[in-house]
Amino acid sequence: MLVFFSSLLGSGPRPRFRRRLAQAGSRLRLEDRECRQKTLLLQVGDLGLGYDSEETVLFKYCSGGCPRSRTNHDLILSRLLQKSDLPSLLEEKIFSGPCCRPTHYEDVAFLDDNHRWHTVEKLSAAACGCVG
Repeated sequence: MLVFFSSLLGSGPRPRFRRRLAQAGSRLRLEDRECRQKTLLLQVGDLGLGYDSEETVLFKYCSGGCPRSRTNHDLILSRLLQKSDLPSLLEEKIFSGPCCRPTHYEDVAFLDDNHRWHTVEKLSAAACGCVG
């Protein structure tokens, strides 16, 4: 009887429940790796644009991976790169996959230490997507 109860009241979750937890965790990890917008709160001086300002701005950027596209262009380029006996392709740095980049930008305005307003155009990413 003790064996029966100890197996029912085991120390961890049941195997099926553990599998669901692992699947949920892998979904979260995959979502974290997908192309998406992220934000940083930075002081204007940390942007490196030469402005003297103690103000903070919300800097938005794109980060993450993109699924490989499989267009005819990608297939041919991949095949040519694998052969690599074409001299012009050996000398170049060619990326055949899409990358996570801003698709729209937004301007950012701030006040400098001399109480003057500045607007920096297209400073932050307004939207992200897989480009290429």
